[in-house]
Amino acid sequence: MSVPAGGSSPADNPPPADDGAVVWPESGPTRPGSVPVLSRSAHDRSHLARSLPDPTGGRPVRVLVVDERRTVPVLEGEGGPRLLWAQRAELPDGAVFLGEADGVPYAAVRGQRQLAVDGRPVDTWAGLRELGADLGDLDAGLLAEAIGILEWHERNRFSPLSGARTTVERAGWVQRDPETGAELFPRTDPAVIMLVHDGGDRCVLGRQAVWPPGRFSILAGFVEPGESAEGAVAREVAEEVGLQVTDVRYVASQPWPFPQSLMLGFTARADGDPTLRLDPTEIEEARWFTRDELRSGAGPRVLPPAVSIARHIIDRWVAGEP
Repeated sequence: MSVPAGGSSPADNPPPADDGAVVWPESGPTRPGSVPVLSRSAHDRSHLARSLPDPTGGRPVRVLVVDERRTVPVLEGEGGPRLLWAQRAELPDGAVFLGEADGVPYAAVRGQRQLAVDGRPVDTWAGLRELGADLGDLDAGLLAEAIGILEWHERNRFSPLSGARTTVERAGWVQRDPETGAELFPRTDPAVIMLVHDGGDRCVLGRQAVWPPGRFSILAGFVEPGESAEGAVAREVAEEVGLQVTDVRYVASQPWPFPQSLMLGFTARADGDPTLRLDPTEIEEARWFTRDELRSGAGPRVLPPAVSIARHIIDRWVAGEP
């Protein structure tokens, strides 16, 4: 593979050890569509019902158990995996109301792995990373919401104002500080993820040391206080690979509840010197790749999985979409 000026080669960046590597599922390209797969949703979040004494309206509720590893019970079938919901007469203690679809209320609760749910055997326990690209729209949207809200509860058991243990209200969507009376709402951390291209046929892909050898993706980083998303794109690209960018364009967004991010996807065009200057604390290796290399498989050994917005943006760019 030819490496453009300023890029790195395998000899410059030997693959890291597998110990502690982030495990990503293997998958092909993203499914055709205008939105990333985890941005799909087919249910009504019923936000007004959260303030009612019983948000289910007295109806039986389907409840999803999420264990401490963020995995859930799954049924495997000819049409693909499906979430295995428990049926309950009312909203269980500690459960968070997720909304409804076709008149059926849904909720999620932390719990332990079981071999069966309501007498139905569990085929496997799996997480959003593994399942997200293969679930139907209803299950995918509910699972992303369930993981995100339960992670918020796990990380916000005590008030940042007084240190007091919070009380849960509004069907799991508010935590109250019992000493100050302040209401604490779920928070989402905005992050930018961007494909940097040269205005022609090349784009920049990089890799972090914790990733498996051969895995490359587009650049990403968190939005800082007082910063626009577009400003974060330009800053992160400059910090990670030393490029100046222009023509920053929004593509799509995707929830990424690991634990509480919203990924804002962009493309940006490199402006000026194309030499890559890497921040070794952020990026272990980065290179320019052509569309043909990515299309033919002659580029990175592994690209991001279909569940990620990174793959959605890469596939759009390879297909020639703006």
